[in-house]
Amino acid sequence: MQTGRSLSMYGEKLEDKVVKYLPLVEKVVNRISIKNSEYEYGDLYDTGVIGLIDALQKFDNSKKVPFESYARIRIKGAIIDEVRQHAKLSRYKMARINNYYQVKQNLDQKLKREATDQEIAQEMGISNTQLNEIYDGIHYLASISLESTIFPQADSFSLEDILKDSKAQNGEAKLLKQEQKVALVSAIKKLSQREQLVLSLYYQQEATLKEISEILDISVARVSQIHGKIIIKLRNLIEEDMK
Repeated sequence: MQTGRSLSMYGEKLEDKVVKYLPLVEKVVNRISIKNSEYEYGDLYDTGVIGLIDALQKFDNSKKVPFESYARIRIKGAIIDEVRQHAKLSRYKMARINNYYQVKQNLDQKLKREATDQEIAQEMGISNTQLNEIYDGIHYLASISLESTIFPQADSFSLEDILKDSKAQNGEAKLLKQEQKVALVSAIKKLSQREQLVLSLYYQQEATLKEISEILDISVARVSQIHGKIIIKLRNLIEEDMK
């Protein structure tokens, strides 16, 4: 890996630490769904290594935050910053997603219950395949920036911290708005057991879509769609709770 050769300027100890935590970079990269031909695995991996080096240089042990938790945020942040500049959904796809949100909200209010996929597709005048593409798009948005997908106007937010320990008060948790945190925890509790399992596997156990598909015995594409639908459901539940 060429990135490793350039580490000599930082000293051997730093290079040893980078090598030690390379599996963490790989883990983060494998969990980010990038639907852009401009990006290959190696590109994201190298960007993640840069984030790891940044984490090693800036880590403050006095904060009493586990290094792996801090490094994961820096690695993912470096990748997200890079991807946000080049890997955005087309305006057409974003318009369709926004239209979906509006149609679903109107149907839910009209029917006084959660609208089915068939009802939503019919109202939007699209096929089930096209609806699944919308769910894939929402999964993609959530994998790039979960907080902005659930809380469109929110500051940085970490669902991983909520799922691991909703009462934890670490460096990241202090940055969360308490109202959003309470709303998210409440919304998660309202999900079905299957939906909570998917969230737990993806965010707490950090399983990949492929691993989740094997556990649930469904396709990877189906896991992506289920995750997208869960994100929508969380968003709706939170909006109702915060009115």
